[in-house]
Amino acid sequence: MNLTIEPWIPALRENGTRDLFSLSDLFANAHEIRDLAVKPHERIALMRLLLCITQAALDGPADSDAWETCEPQIQPSVRDYLAKWHCAFELFGKESRFLQLPMLQPGKDSDEGNPATKLDLALATGNNSTLFDNRAGEQRLLVYARAALNLLTFQCFSPGGRIGVARWNGKETPGKGSSNHAPCTPSSMIHTFILGSTLRQTLRLNLVTKDLIQDLPGNGWGKPIWEMPVAQIEDAPAVKNATQTYLGRLVPVSRAVRLNDDGVSIILSNGLDYPIFPAFREPTATIVKRKDDELGVLPASTGRSFWRQLHAVAVKRRAAADQISGPLSLCNLRDEQDTALWLGALVTDKAKIEDLVEASYSLPAGMLTDLGRMAYEGGVRYAEEIEGILIQAVKAYASELKVASPSYDAARQHFWTRIEQNLSALFAIAKQHTPPDQLPGSDWGRTAQQAARDAYEQVCPRQTPRQIQAFALGLRRLSFTPKTAKPARKKS
Repeated sequence: MNLTIEPWIPALRENGTRDLFSLSDLFANAHEIRDLAVKPHERIALMRLLLCITQAALDGPADSDAWETCEPQIQPSVRDYLAKWHCAFELFGKESRFLQLPMLQPGKDSDEGNPATKLDLALATGNNSTLFDNRAGEQRLLVYARAALNLLTFQCFSPGGRIGVARWNGKETPGKGSSNHAPCTPSSMIHTFILGSTLRQTLRLNLVTKDLIQDLPGNGWGKPIWEMPVAQIEDAPAVKNATQTYLGRLVPVSRAVRLNDDGVSIILSNGLDYPIFPAFREPTATIVKRKDDELGVLPASTGRSFWRQLHAVAVKRRAAADQISGPLSLCNLRDEQDTALWLGALVTDKAKIEDLVEASYSLPAGMLTDLGRMAYEGGVRYAEEIEGILIQAVKAYASELKVASPSYDAARQHFWTRIEQNLSALFAIAKQHTPPDQLPGSDWGRTAQQAARDAYEQVCPRQTPRQIQAFALGLRRLSFTPKTAKPARKKS
């Protein structure tokens, strides 16, 4: 199966129908394809592959001026590129294989019997969680199209931990039975892409220029893994290109995999080790300053919606020495334009997969400016302080009734679910640059206050005289003015 001509990528046509596309057909129709139709981690892995092919075909863009005019060049350039590197995208066969190390044989503790479904991180196979699937006992014969997508996604997102040892060119695979996270997984990092109206536009919007890459940690532009394959672990230049350059890392080989021709079983062991931030920065990640003043990637959390962190994601990188910023592709955008963003992540707890999360938002013009972000962050902080007041009210209610386990979690869940239904009011805060002292009287402020009142009434019943008394006591706490709403004192 050659991935350039055989269909394997799920995508949506302009009329909304879902089809499978080969790489060649996907690019040929990219001006009419609306979007990819895959799970969050699969989207990230596929976008990395498509961007890698596009940037290698263009050998750029070199700078922002070239980025502005490169969209018409994408399809003819990629067509010629895929024709040239056609053989590198074979999924099976005796020659080079896509994302599979050559000369890989079962080791002493062989993983040859591992099911191919282990490559699908959303299935309950082996030690994977049953969060997404409850049919782990069934052996599945994966069609080759699914195997290709699973392999690509697994190489990008496989969590670290214990793993089998195979033999690669007669030697044991690295790690001695241990593996680190694949490059997209560390810290449950949030990946962000700019969305266009078509797939071709989306690709152009997310291209990173050569001059920007030269400013980042690592070893520059590099080559895709299929242009400079790693034949053995001692091949230092090839390993350096694969693990420490922009194009080399976009499509990684973090695991040594060999798909058996039956489509049912695989050889699986550790592959190359990919340095993480601050040694290298993933272009779709957001870098923030932590409470200890150290820099790190912005993580996803199952208890915190993406919109509460958009002010960090929307920071454009300004200078070579300034690491704090959102995805590098934002540097190409104008501050005054509306921007649609997709955010996604694979949430892990060490080697355990907890959840897949994603969301899309339309950011108003001005959100990419300092004033717009500050106003938005103020609105988020205002809501978080209202949440704190809500919890104090629930605590006062529970204390009066001597309740051992107050309904804090239920109150939080109801509050954030309710407030999330009116995010347009929060984006209006950013667009209008609403100052903190005007937040209580804004639509967003009233939404937060009403959400707190609704949550309080939901979790604090008032059916008996004692409950009514406790309810009134807690209700007084909801009238407190949040810190962000208090005007700053003038210095004398």
